[in-house]
Amino acid sequence: MVINLSGGSEEKIESGISMFSIKDRNLIRDHVLQLAASDARVVAGAVVGSLALDDGDRWSDLDLTFAVADDFSVFDVLEDWTGNIVKEFDAAHLFDLPGGASVYRVFLLPVCLQFDLSFTPASKFGATGPKFKLLFGSSVEKPYAQPPPAQELFGYAVHHALRARFCIERGRYWHAEYWISAARDYALSLACRRRGLPVYHGRGFDDLPTGVRDVFINSLVNSLERDELLRALGVVINGLFGEADEVRELAIKVEAQLRELAIVSDS
Repeated sequence: MVINLSGGSEEKIESGISMFSIKDRNLIRDHVLQLAASDARVVAGAVVGSLALDDGDRWSDLDLTFAVADDFSVFDVLEDWTGNIVKEFDAAHLFDLPGGASVYRVFLLPVCLQFDLSFTPASKFGATGPKFKLLFGSSVEKPYAQPPPAQELFGYAVHHALRARFCIERGRYWHAEYWISAARDYALSLACRRRGLPVYHGRGFDDLPTGVRDVFINSLVNSLERDELLRALGVVINGLFGEADEVRELAIKVEAQLRELAIVSDS
């Protein structure tokens, strides 16, 4: 039997799409916690993500993580629970993401509700960041995950800018746009790192100072014309060097070469 999620007209966004309600999210949470309570292999559980610190907002996804006793297979528990969640809620299994000893499985449920479920062996179950609220059982102390080094972020941005110019010269303008956007994302991630903002998945971008965002907004590509791609690439490169204080020696070493990438030349 499939448990229907309500959505409801009061939850519709401007496009008219029916979205999940907080009641729907709570229904999934309660069902999954009941699964945990009835499964002797599961010895601890926690909520992670935005809902670990407060009530989140009505758009917050549900993220639950559990510890599996070391004598049992994490994958066996994951498969068993997946069968239940798919059957009960008509969920779609989108992808898995291994992370150290943990396995994360992402589901899409009706009314656009995303549910992230993860399992970890009990001996390695613990918080990797502040967004972790233990619901039952116990956890071990673990060092928090650190943001990528500044040199890594800068290095990827340089690499992507270089690839963008090569694609422009080859007339592969869609591919060039991909690399320009990717280089901008790394430059913005570097800006986030400098200010202690979240680095991963663009989570800190909206919290950057207005002046920083104003620099990069002009790097958005407006068309797939050669001159437009070169213009946007130049803005990304200028913005990148404005955020390179943590890697100043490396930035000085590559600056001349990188700035040449955005110079207009005959095709």
